[in-house]
Amino acid sequence: MPRILKKRETLLFVIIIVMIACFATRAAGFAEPANLANIFNDTSILIILALAQMTVILTKSIDLSVAANLAFTGMAIAMLNAAYPDLPLIVLVVTAVVMGAVLGAINGYLVWALEIPPIVVTLGTLTIYRGMAFVLSGGAWVNAHQFTPIFLNVPRTLLLGLPVLSWIAIAIVLMMYFVLRYTRFGRSTYASGGNPVAAVYAGIDVGWTRFLAFVLSGALAGLSSYLWVSRYAVAYVDIANGFELDSVAACVIGGISIAGGVGSVAGTLLGALFLGVIKNALPVIGISPFTQMAISGTVIILAVAFNARRERNRGRIILRDQAAKETSGKEVAA
Repeated sequence: MPRILKKRETLLFVIIIVMIACFATRAAGFAEPANLANIFNDTSILIILALAQMTVILTKSIDLSVAANLAFTGMAIAMLNAAYPDLPLIVLVVTAVVMGAVLGAINGYLVWALEIPPIVVTLGTLTIYRGMAFVLSGGAWVNAHQFTPIFLNVPRTLLLGLPVLSWIAIAIVLMMYFVLRYTRFGRSTYASGGNPVAAVYAGIDVGWTRFLAFVLSGALAGLSSYLWVSRYAVAYVDIANGFELDSVAACVIGGISIAGGVGSVAGTLLGALFLGVIKNALPVIGISPFTQMAISGTVIILAVAFNARRERNRGRIILRDQAAKETSGKEVAA
């Protein structure tokens, strides 16, 4: 049993179950299947954005503009729906995904072609995309009564007991698992972050891989923009403000190494659910918003420290094994 708990995903899953059990003692019905389904639905957009962020982090980069991308794209399609209510929903969704991918491609190009550090690029585009959302809307809101019913209702429609929003999140999880595990791009992503020099010798274009990771991250942010606007029935400049930090936190808690090349889709999913449970439970048991922020920050720091220690220990094991082999070789030679 202790050996099983050494695996990050298993340990995190157990912690989430224990948390739910503890919160259920303070809030009646918290562990009921219907409430857990609601928590998953509330966390669905974070799950998608965290998977977008994960793809970039695996390449030893970071995308701080992912929530700003969501805000600008969400405002654009909300205004489109309000101005042209006859446009089919599929056109709006595809437009959102393409717009998000283009904004992600801008980040990727600046990182790849101009070799600007990703944190600098995405910190700049974060401000630019938020500013573009304000310029586009003039600071005005797009409210529920301006949307068409189909625009609002599709993600909320129940399918086999779960809203379509939840099923979309599940589909994205499965897609990302397949892409990162079984495609050339997925293998290149891990290699580019884990050991860029070795990746180059293996024939992998590290810059192009990072560019594609940013494009994929932007496309998922674009999809999330529609889901967010329809879920909350409003579009304004500051939607998803600070959500880029939540996406990074979900990755770190799930075991994604900020140094790149290490992590799994399951870990990211569990990291997002961990945050989802906390965000849903703390207000119910009477914890103030400021204390919630302190708790979330503490969890992130502990997760980073845990990751750093694990990677340091892994390095020591490799060195120890190498030393043992050299010692064994010398004994044989003697």
